[in-house]
Amino acid sequence: TDAEGRLTLADALVYTDKELKCEKIIELSTLTGACMISLGLDVAGVWTANDELATELADVSKSTGDKSWRMPLVKEYNEQLKSKFADLSNLGGRYGGAITAGLFLQNF
Repeated sequence: TDAEGRLTLADALVYTDKELKCEKIIELSTLTGACMISLGLDVAGVWTANDELATELADVSKSTGDKSWRMPLVKEYNEQLKSKFADLSNLGGRYGGAITAGLFLQNF
């Protein structure tokens, strides 16, 4: 998803959390083409602040042969999501787009 799709995804995350009351939500998307540029076509990026979940996903990745790589959630990049007009912008700066996409979705 790019910036526009992220808004729909944010709605889906809120619905899943509040209405379905899931213990864990695993969302599968590229977040942005920047992830594919970084990791290529055969490796999935994993964004989570939860170390236990990251380990669980890495174990599953190894057992299935589906490659994944945990990506950083650089808190300082949240500055790029500040907006003069809204509570939050769904688009960060030019660099670190995959990271700012993950940070944006953490708000939901």
